[in-house]
Amino acid sequence: MTVMRSGSSRLSVAGEIMQYLTNTPIVWDRIAYLDRWAAQNGCGAVVTFVGVVRPDRDGQRTVHALFYEAYPQMAERLIQRLMDEARTHWLLDGVQIQHRLGLVEIGQTSVVVVVSARHRAQAYAASQFLVDGIKHEVPIWKREYYDDGTSQRITGTPELLDIADPSGADHAHV
Repeated sequence: MTVMRSGSSRLSVAGEIMQYLTNTPIVWDRIAYLDRWAAQNGCGAVVTFVGVVRPDRDGQRTVHALFYEAYPQMAERLIQRLMDEARTHWLLDGVQIQHRLGLVEIGQTSVVVVVSARHRAQAYAASQFLVDGIKHEVPIWKREYYDDGTSQRITGTPELLDIADPSGADHAHV
């Protein structure tokens, strides 16, 4: 399958425009744009998760870079499904996701999840749900490249947090 760039930060796969995957670096201007877009709906909270490549793997090895691969059509559909599911569980005003493919160097952004909602608990809960869902359900694979010249494919495990009740019963005004 050939993946070709088309437009600003969208991919074209077999004539289909990709919304959530990009080969282009996700720069801070893009993240600020996504935040502003999410906040336009008169929401009470905007939660932005920015995944950044770090230089170590739990203190064991020095990471040089990551390389992300995906099955683009399926990844796009599953990201959309996760977003739709989040909207059914939490009262969200806006959701946007960008995930980088290709070589991502130390300090660069690999994924951005922006969620806006009337209340912060719902925005936090939906953000956690989406980040975990991307990591464990979407066909995006990560390979770490180390300074010693070796590499290893990485599979994720969830970072368990006590997330908010989707009913909104636990909200407080900001």
